[in-house]
Amino acid sequence: MTREAPAVLQHVLDHVGVIELNRPDKFNCGSSAIVQGIAAALDTFEADPAIRVLLLRANGKNFCTGADLDEVLAARQDVAKLAAFIAAGHGVLRRLEASPKPVVCAVQGLALAGGLEILMACDVVFAADTARIGDQHARYGLSPGWGGTQRLPRLVGLRRALELMFSARWLDAGEALRWGLVNHVVPEARLREESLSYAARIAEGSPDGLAFMKRLARRGLEMTLDQGLQAEAAEVPHALRTANVDEGLAAFQARRKPAFR
Repeated sequence: MTREAPAVLQHVLDHVGVIELNRPDKFNCGSSAIVQGIAAALDTFEADPAIRVLLLRANGKNFCTGADLDEVLAARQDVAKLAAFIAAGHGVLRRLEASPKPVVCAVQGLALAGGLEILMACDVVFAADTARIGDQHARYGLSPGWGGTQRLPRLVGLRRALELMFSARWLDAGEALRWGLVNHVVPEARLREESLSYAARIAEGSPDGLAFMKRLARRGLEMTLDQGLQAEAAEVPHALRTANVDEGLAAFQARRKPAFR
């Protein structure tokens, strides 16, 4: 009997933990298996101090075209089961946001609905120049369930978010870049190379410093400016007392490249 391939693969490349969606025949649609696979990869990589940056990408022509509708429809009449599916998606995307390790995302082909919701939970997003990104829930009388109604307005503003959700239209990579949904647009043939190269370069930084910046920046989104500044002022003195800061300052004085741990 042929064993089914894992829904999510894990690789380690240059201190980068690669989380790879692996249901190309299903357009990498978001299923319970995908959610569980991402969670398992986070468990593995967050426990490994040698892994400093995470790279989320997908096999096949498309990044992710939304939730697994077969699974959603099967659970539609069971409120508790559907609520558990939604909560699991919320949980794993919040883990991407809360991870102390920067999360880079590489998007090719279609990133729609749940695919859009996944990429919005990542820290830095690369898109192939042929990628198409959007929310198509309205086309089928549905509503985003993995945080789209909350993250999209925070990233692009309320009017653009509502327009994109109401119309169910797809953005090309250039428009997604202008809107701030992605950080970099690269030729499709170079997407994997460019995103991994960026992740490996970030992994050369201090793990403490990267975690500090990410934590404060993300926490600040839920605070007033004054609250965020107070949090920064309270934490910086502690952040400056690490071995990696000692190494960074010593490297600066010696005019050499730091060797962070």
